[in-house]
Amino acid sequence: MTENQAQAMLFDWAAYNAWKYPELKLLHSIPNGGYRPPKTAAILKATGVKAGVPDICLPVARGGYNGLYIELKRPSGGYLSSAQEIWLDNLSKQGYRAVCCKGFEAARDELLTYLNS
Repeated sequence: MTENQAQAMLFDWAAYNAWKYPELKLLHSIPNGGYRPPKTAAILKATGVKAGVPDICLPVARGGYNGLYIELKRPSGGYLSSAQEIWLDNLSKQGYRAVCCKGFEAARDELLTYLNS
């Protein structure tokens, strides 16, 4: 399973479970990755896109955190870049839960644990 497939599954799951956890309606992706033509990449960089920002954000306070950020990786393989490690660390220092999850199940479980804290 690719990262994109896992993320699509996560958002399908979130949409299906929003009746039980209405906060999931606020869950959104941050489309920083992927190939961009050079002109588009330059425009995005000039307008604030930054390398390493996590893939997913839930802007809901829970359990002493200001919100949740998830960097999603495929279940096997996949690794954090140094920019991603720095972002997760800096977000954690600002009071966010900022984690790397490998695959759909890990991300779903993280969301459930977070929402139930």
